[in-house]
Amino acid sequence: MPKYYDEKEEDGRACAGVREDFKACLMEHDCVVKEGKMPSECLKEGHCKALQTSFFECKRSMIDTRSRFRGRKGY
Repeated sequence: MPKYYDEKEEDGRACAGVREDFKACLMEHDCVVKEGKMPSECLKEGHCKALQTSFFECKRSMIDTRSRFRGRKGY
């Protein structure tokens, strides 16, 4: 589900790919587009749950001392 663009700025932050896909999922979801709700409200309803979990795992792997050997999760 990652999106790749030819003319995209390089984001050097950790978990940038997961962050971008998570944001796109929320902003393009019917909950936000058609119903006009805030993205935080749609998260509470359970939309884009898989990407939310992936983003959480990626951020958590940054502070996990075992990740020094395994590498960060995410893309």
